[in-house]
Amino acid sequence: MSLKNSWKDECGVFGIWNHPEAAKLTYLGLYAMQHRGQESAGIVTLDSGPNQKPVHRIYKELGLVSDVFSEPVLAKLTGSAAIGHVRYSTTGDNLVVNAQPLASNLLSGPVAVAHNGNIVNAAILREALQRDGAIFQATSDTEILLHLLAKNPSNHLVSALIESLKNLSGAYSFTILAHDRLVAVRDPFGFRPLVLGQIKSSMSVSYVVASETCALDLIGAQFVREIEPGEILEITSEGMKSYKFEAENKGKRKAAHCVFEHVYFARPDSVVFGRSVYNSRKKFGEQLAVESPVDADVVIPVPDSGVPSAIGYSQKSGIPFEFGIIRNHYIGRTFIQPTQSIRDVGVKIKLNTQPDILKDKRVIVIDDSLVRGTTSQKIINLIRQAGAKEVHLRIASPPTTGPCYYGVDTPQKSELIASHNSLEDIRKYIGADSLAYLSEPGMWQAMNSGPESFCAACFNGDYPTSLKGVETKKTSEIKAKNTNQLA
Repeated sequence: MSLKNSWKDECGVFGIWNHPEAAKLTYLGLYAMQHRGQESAGIVTLDSGPNQKPVHRIYKELGLVSDVFSEPVLAKLTGSAAIGHVRYSTTGDNLVVNAQPLASNLLSGPVAVAHNGNIVNAAILREALQRDGAIFQATSDTEILLHLLAKNPSNHLVSALIESLKNLSGAYSFTILAHDRLVAVRDPFGFRPLVLGQIKSSMSVSYVVASETCALDLIGAQFVREIEPGEILEITSEGMKSYKFEAENKGKRKAAHCVFEHVYFARPDSVVFGRSVYNSRKKFGEQLAVESPVDADVVIPVPDSGVPSAIGYSQKSGIPFEFGIIRNHYIGRTFIQPTQSIRDVGVKIKLNTQPDILKDKRVIVIDDSLVRGTTSQKIINLIRQAGAKEVHLRIASPPTTGPCYYGVDTPQKSELIASHNSLEDIRKYIGADSLAYLSEPGMWQAMNSGPESFCAACFNGDYPTSLKGVETKKTSEIKAKNTNQLA
């Protein structure tokens, strides 16, 4: 994915039922979805304890999947069912206590939850639960579901879940592991992706749920279908059962799939919301070439997420495609920078230009999005230093003018450069000879869809749900952070 300081990956969830190597397959599934979160990783397995009593075995830690889990650790995560999580902290601090899955013991037995998305009214719910005596261990919004389940008197998990979900507003794809079942849940708008797969053997069938189909591909699972918006899928030793629940005030929307999954988040080899991410990005580039042509000698992407769109732009325009920028894929989580000795070292350590391709050329640069503009400014400067005669920036998505409240960590509206600057002002700031974005109608045309099925609030300000409680949530997080620091 391209270098961004402001768009952050969200989270990835995974679950598997009835497989002798559940933990190892969960590890591989999380590894395939590492792009969705690099701050922490965790796995919970379901096993038999003393007297055959069901128990959860859990391990989670800060870091990348390959760093968190070793062979000895995975060997201790015994059991034939598991859920897993990779996290980027869109809410809550980057602390081990916030790493998921979150686990608890309810009246019915152990329950663990992994969550992708963001509960918009989390702060309101947290305050109400605390007034009733709930004690929170973490600062993320995911723990709210555990407290709501604990308050529900039903002994049937799905019944308790339906009652609990009525309180939630926002985006959520949950995988839930209880003492006798795996449950997958998707909010009624279907903001975040969640798919069902299966692994067939001569003796049995294993079921898999994951945020993206690339996780199914890695473990050899066959794609079955998407978990539907507003669906609770219950998997037990007796098979699968599906339950539906509806959102209040959904209006005329069919769904509100996050369009940014296709713009940036998802892996290009995944199928998300029923369509190939690679093909969407390539068509974005083709449409961009139709809308915003320019005479040039070469088309180059900002790697990696700009590559498919750059290929589409090149093929549609007839201008040759080249990798004028090479990305270093082996950047660690920390990098020590000299204070002043090397300009733009933060960009150069990740992206390096190729003067042989760029020198004396009119260059079209394709990127997936432009948020603050500071990184684009540095990249354009590097291309000019490599000898480019002209630099034309083309963005394969519309201008980002509003923050996301559904699981994407975006800056405040005031920090979004397109929210308060004209196209010409942005062009001057980043130092390009020309600048153009993909239009919103062009984006829908490229996807052969329309806004009635997608959430594009970051582009058009049309938020599908009530945002009541959003400001309270920010205040709550600040208070929680201060409490943790004092502790």
